[in-house]
Amino acid sequence: MKTRLLYIFILYSTLGFSQDTISELLKKHNSKGIPYISVEELAMPKTDAIILDSREPQEYEVSHIKDAISVGYDNFNIETIEKHIPKRDQEIIVYCSLGIRSEVIANKLKKAGYTKVKNLYGGIFEWKNKNFSIYNTQEKETDSIHTFSKEWSKWLNNGIKIHE
Repeated sequence: MKTRLLYIFILYSTLGFSQDTISELLKKHNSKGIPYISVEELAMPKTDAIILDSREPQEYEVSHIKDAISVGYDNFNIETIEKHIPKRDQEIIVYCSLGIRSEVIANKLKKAGYTKVKNLYGGIFEWKNKNFSIYNTQEKETDSIHTFSKEWSKWLNNGIKIHE
């Protein structure tokens, strides 16, 4: 069902119903139930949070934020999170490509009792667009970004777009 909704979104995007800005996109698709954190705030050295990547494993393998933990989207498992993050008041930042899938995962965390969950505004695309470093599975800096699809790649202005 989740994947079907994403494909419907992509279909509308290709038919010309896409949003003009990331802000408009997020306003349309997110409920505002999870607060955002800006990429600049997350990049600050004083930010002590666990970072969860809610994209699919193949996206994470191409590129991710340093020290992010891949939790996936389609196969997200709250029990696994509860084993690795037992403290419910731990600050957690969730991201995806743009901030839509990450809100879904953040809401699941919130429902499980986690109290300090935030969604990275604009996701890894905004992170790269603002020239922050990303890493591949060898933990080496890369300019390649998995864009989920060709249609979503329009939101990425920096880096090498990978969508296969």
